[in-house]
Formats: sequence, structure tokens, C-alpha cells
Amino acid sequence: MLQIEIDGKQVSVEQGTTVMEAAHKLGTYIPHFCYHKKLSIAANCRMCLVEVEKAPKPLPACATPVTDGMVVHTHSPKAKQAQEGVMEFLLINHPLDCPICDQGGECQLQDLAVGYGQSSSRYQEEKRSVVGKDMGPLVSAAEMSRCIHCTRCVRFTEEIAGMQEIAMANRGEFSEIMPFIGKAVETELSGNVIDLCPVGALTSKPFRYDARSWELSRRKTISAHDALGSNLIVQTKDHTVRRVLPLENEAVNECWISDRDRFSYESLYHESRLKTPKIKHGGEWHEVDWPTALEYVRKTLDCIAKEDGKDQIGIWANPMNTVEELYLTKKLAEGLGIKHISTRLQQQDNRLSDGLKGAQWLGQSIQDLAANDAVLIVGANLRKEQPLLTARLRRAAKNGMALSLVASSHEELHMPLFARKVTHPNDWADLLGNLADDTQSAITDNLKQAEKATILLGAEVQNHPDYAAIYVAAQKLAAVTGAVLGILPQAANSVGADVLGLNIGHSIQQMLQEPKKAVLLLNVEPEIDVADGVQAVAALKQAQSVMAFTPFESETLREVCDVMLPIAPFTETSGSFVNMEGRLQSFHGVVKGFADSRPLWKVLRVLGNVFELAGFEFDSSEKVLQVAVDKANLSEKLSNQSSWQDSSRQNSNQLLVRVGGVGIYHTDALVRRSAPLQATSHAQVPAARVNPVTLSVLGLQEGERVYAMQNGNRIKVTVLSDTGLPENVVYLPLHTENAALGALMNTIELVRG
Repeated sequence: MLQIEIDGKQVSVEQGTTVMEAAHKLGTYIPHFCYHKKLSIAANCRMCLVEVEKAPKPLPACATPVTDGMVVHTHSPKAKQAQEGVMEFLLINHPLDCPICDQGGECQLQDLAVGYGQSSSRYQEEKRSVVGKDMGPLVSAAEMSRCIHCTRCVRFTEEIAGMQEIAMANRGEFSEIMPFIGKAVETELSGNVIDLCPVGALTSKPFRYDARSWELSRRKTISAHDALGSNLIVQTKDHTVRRVLPLENEAVNECWISDRDRFSYESLYHESRLKTPKIKHGGEWHEVDWPTALEYVRKTLDCIAKEDGKDQIGIWANPMNTVEELYLTKKLAEGLGIKHISTRLQQQDNRLSDGLKGAQWLGQSIQDLAANDAVLIVGANLRKEQPLLTARLRRAAKNGMALSLVASSHEELHMPLFARKVTHPNDWADLLGNLADDTQSAITDNLKQAEKATILLGAEVQNHPDYAAIYVAAQKLAAVTGAVLGILPQAANSVGADVLGLNIGHSIQQMLQEPKKAVLLLNVEPEIDVADGVQAVAALKQAQSVMAFTPFESETLREVCDVMLPIAPFTETSGSFVNMEGRLQSFHGVVKGFADSRPLWKVLRVLGNVFELAGFEFDSSEKVLQVAVDKANLSEKLSNQSSWQDSSRQNSNQLLVRVGGVGIYHTDALVRRSAPLQATSHAQVPAARVNPVTLSVLGLQEGERVYAMQNGNRIKVTVLSDTGLPENVVYLPLHTENAALGALMNTIELVRG
């Protein structure tokens, strides 16, 4: 340890620590612009100049390593003079547009100019003007004259997002920050450059000119869009959500959030929001009050239970619903004798369920995963499924983690890989079995020799028709190598649903094949949220009654339902999620409910009262949580061990199979309705990509428009050649435009019309 004195205070630090880091440890603030604790050191703003005794001139605190006995002065006359001189240079060309700048009130340059700037400038020359840039639908770079060249945005895209999409062109006074010519910033983490920018050069395009920082109220919440459970700050005005920012939590999302978390709020006031309860009479929809709608639900369920039996009622629940909502769902089902509930809406193989000993989860904490020496990930489209976790794995891989992949496509991850096997998904079970038997395999050897190793199964494995066989093979490989077996859950509360034991009775596939007389849809859009959307809609059309508890109405819901009840999205309700690492995180509603919508937990509680069931006297979500989950023993309910042993295989690698997962901006109802997200390249209608050999065998041409067919349904797609795919695979991610095709990981045909 080294001893350093800063402004008369002594502190011990490790070898290699910078003066800036030592000052942070003491709680001493040194002004800076280019320095950021998560980025490499650039030392190009020079705002952090400090006086170091025995040094001939002021030194940048961010780039000066500590030496034993060093004495530093951060506010001495010499340091202050240097800092004020730097500030004067920074303001020479900075435009005088603070009154109309979106960054006003939260601008680092503005704040530091008060402490280190002059009241007037000595320079009389004209200020430099820089033309604005187009960085896409999310990030505004219209006022690049404000840029002070701190290069935080440049370093972020290269180091955290993985591929440099922003750079500094030219030299001297002609230097400009810009995206590559003709390209937008397309990383799924692009919004973080808005937070990083210390001035108003890069701002949020959807939030532009919407509100001032001092007008906004700030509320904490948790993301509902993936299983990471990112911590968020939601900023509101006039009881509406105006902006979403990251809340720093080093153990979960660090100081970043994905664009999916940041911009999905734009859908909250979409024209399709359901404002009041509605009941269908004679083919026409009529608005009703809540008591009338709930009484309709009671009478309908009572009637069907008496005439057809309670076995003819099913519940389809979205795993992004909160712990409290899912608990009351199960409690209501138990009270009414409903035996069939499913939250595994995309899962096709249910054979594993009976053998599982607990809730499937990551198998360790997120931080522990990043500290592994070797990781094998099977069947995951990482950047779509887990954009922030991918960034953490990227940093770990750059720092020495041996990351191996078994995948159905060649995803560009922008990180060093130990091994990558791109194979037909119907080969995965055999491949993992062979790795377990072949002790000489590089991947197996790497997992065995690592002090800490993990095998993770992604969404494509979980949605595979042969999930159970792949899982058993992965479990065997984990046992042979001493690795931890983990799951990358698909929704914000998938782990919570498993902890509560929500999946009982018939699986979603069984309920599609043997349709129920009555179905309750809890925050589900069946045409895209369920594995086979067309079959799901067909099953609902056969029901006597379909009751949708939904924030949004859609053409499909209007067609298949006879009652729709408006419920609140996560921003308008309190609740809890259990994230991938088994962390229970609770949150409050950040704004009041839209129109006549109600939190789902309240609707279910009142329904319990309407049915006169015992145990529905809760007056807050906190009271529900106390009964739903034993926080102290939550970890005991997490287990990836399965006793299922059948080694049969169901599929052939000669079949043409659809892969690609769910589109990153089509995962749930909120992101699907966010206009800025839908304007990105990631949300555009995908082409069907196939290996050139497969394209030739099918007799098709590059760029040709053909029919893609699944289960008797067909849509037009453009076919493109992709050498990164194995043979007999069609890469066609789930999108609203192709949801009619059928389930992912199933067989598909490509034929000319």
C-alpha cells in the first residue's frame, strides 16, 4: 500500500491507483470532464490539473499514478490558476445558448463554469460553429458546437458497447466528434452516451424540448424488460413519464441501462392504451364501469365452471407480471378450483418440469458470473436477450475470461472468444453429450481446469422442442467439469413465477392443443407472446369466454375477447420482481394510473372479494409480498437440478429449422409500441437468412421474395445468403410482421409463390 496526502488528509491506496481515484476514496472532489470510472483514461480535457509537490507543473489527476509519500493540493492557488485557465479555453468556442439548451440545469460544464470560470471572456473572435450530426432516432447530435471533445462517447462505444461507432475526425480547431459517415449509432446501449456527455452536445431525441430538469420529479423503479432487473430513475412531470435514466447499482446494472429500458416509456401513452373496462355485446364493444366488468367475470366463470367443469378454465400469465400479481393469480385460481396456469408462454417442451427441484435461475450472482474463469453459453442471442449482461461479459472476456459459445448463428459480439461452435440446434443435445464424454475437447478441458466455470442456457434452448434432452446433456457436462449450470431467464419475473410455483396443470402447448372453454389473459398478447401465435388465437376463438387483463387493446384482443380490463404497466403500480440472480427488488408506482386503469394486483384482490374468497383483505402490495415470498429463505427455492433422465431425441438436423430468437424490440407490449425503438435498425422487418448451400438446395436466389411457411401459415419474406449460419437453418427473428408463422425453433419451409 502507498501513502498519499491530499489537501492535508492521509490515505492508503494500492499500487497503480491514480490521484483522482485516491481523491474519490477520501471524498475530495476534483473537477473533471473526460474522466469516468468505467472508461479508459484519456486525459484530454485537463480540467483535473492539480499541484503535486516537487513536480515542475500541474499534473492531470486522472492520469497521474500515486507514488509513496506524494503530496497533492487540489485547491491551491497554483491548481486553481491551472483549472481556471483550462475552463477559459473550454469556453472560447462554447455557444452562449444555455437558455435553450436541453442540458441546462444538469450540465457539468455549466456547474464548473460557476466555480472556475470568469464572468466575461477575454476573446473577441467569432466562435467556431460545428454542423449537427445524425446519430439515429434515439440520440440527438444536432448541436455539436457545444462539444468539448472529452471523448467519453467515443470510448463508450469502443470499450463498453464493443465496436467504435463514434470517433473524432480532423485535428486542432477542426476536430469534430461524429458517427461513421452515412451510419447511425446502432448499439443497443447507445442511450448511455447521453448520460456520459457532460454538455448538451448529445441529448435524448425523444425527450428533446420536452421538459427542464428542475421541473421533473425523480422516482426509483426496476426495469420490466429483461431478467437483469436494471435499477432505474424515472423522471415525471404532470403525472406523466418524461424520461428514464439509470440508477447506479454496481451489483446489477452498474451505471448503465439498455436502450430498451431507456426509451420504452414512449409507449405508455400510446393511442392503443385501454382507458376503461369494455364488454362485447352482439359483436359490439361497450364501455362499462369496474363493478359491472368484475361482476361479468364472476358470472361467466361461475357459469362455465358449473356447465363444463373447473377443468375447462385456464390462465395464461405473462412472466413480466410482478410477484404480487402472480401470487394473487395463483391464490385466486386455488380459491376457484382452476387447475391450469402457465407463464412459460414460449416454451414447447414441458417434459423437464416435473423433475426440477426449484426455480431455474442464473446459478450465481451477476458479479460472480463476471468473475468466472470459463463460461460456456448455449443457444443465446446475447445482445438481444441480455444487452447489459453482454456488456459485462464483454469486459470480463477482454480481461481474460475464456468465453465459449454453442449457437445457431454467428452473432457479432465484439469480444474475444475461446471457442465458437455454430451448429444446427437439433445437434445441441448430442454436442453437449459428446463434450461431457470427450475429456480431450478444448472446451471441456477449459471448463475442467478453470477455478470457476459456468454453463448457461439461453432462450433458444429453453424454447427448443427438445429442451429437456439439451438440459440433461448440459447438466451432465456441468457435473463432469465441475461447472455451475445456469439459465438466462426470458422475462423480468420468470424466476419469481417459478418460485411461486405458477406453472401448474396443463402447459401452454397442451392448452393450445386442447382449448379451454374460458381463458384469462394476464398481460398477454397471444398472437406474439405465445410460442405459436396463430394456434393460440385459434384456441381462444374456440373458447366461450376470453377475459383480457391488459394495458393495451389490439385487433386480436378485440376479436377473441368478450371483456377487456385496463391494467397498469410497471410504471403505474407497486410490486416486486425476482431477477436472474434471485434478487428480490421492490418498487413503487412512479405516476398515477392512466385513465381508469388499475394495478393488476388490486384487480385480482377485488375479484377475490367479488367471489367471496377468504384471504383477499390486502390493502397494499407490501402486505401481499409479505405473504407471497419468504425473503429470508428465497435462495432455498432456487435450483437448476433436474431428476429427469430420458435421453431420447425428438428432432433431426436434416429439418429446416427457424432460429433467431425474439427481436430485441419485440419482447413485450411496451417496447413493441415505442416509436423511437421501432424506428431503429434493430426493429426493422427481418429478412430470412440462410446458408448459401441451403439456399442452393432450395433452388432460391439471393434477394428473392418467397413464402415462409410454418404450420400451414405463410408470409412473404426476402431471402438473403449468410455464410455465418449452419446448413438447414433459417435465421428469422420474431417480429410483429412474422408472428403469424409459428413457434421459434420449429421447422419452416421456404418456397416460391
